[in-house]
Amino acid sequence: MDRIVSQRFDDYPQDVRLKLLEIRTLIFKIADDLQLGDINESLKWGEPSYHVQSGSPIRMDWKLKSPDYFYLFFNCNTKLVDTFREIYGDVLTFQGNRAIVLNRGEAIPASVILHCLTLGMTYQKVKHLPLLGA
Repeated sequence: MDRIVSQRFDDYPQDVRLKLLEIRTLIFKIADDLQLGDINESLKWGEPSYHVQSGSPIRMDWKLKSPDYFYLFFNCNTKLVDTFREIYGDVLTFQGNRAIVLNRGEAIPASVILHCLTLGMTYQKVKHLPLLGA
């Protein structure tokens, strides 16, 4: 992990850090399983950001102003969050067309988040499909 990204993870409360690291692990697993190539891991707007050639950037963060939640951010100019809302509106909470909002005190719905991350990481290949091919 990049030193600057690692330092950012160190700034999160421990329970949040563990959940965000769990999501990071899912991102790297998807890239490996689908052979998506190298992941560009960096900080964008002070938030850990992940991008592969075939996808749309994914960022994650926890904010002191809403301490009970953490977020997965997607490009608001894509159909990603609208698609997630249509498929998983009964399971996930959203912030506009840019984020999945996860409750800090609850387990991550791993299979749902895995699917959302997969769609984000393959967006350039599936953006023309209804519901992104889901």
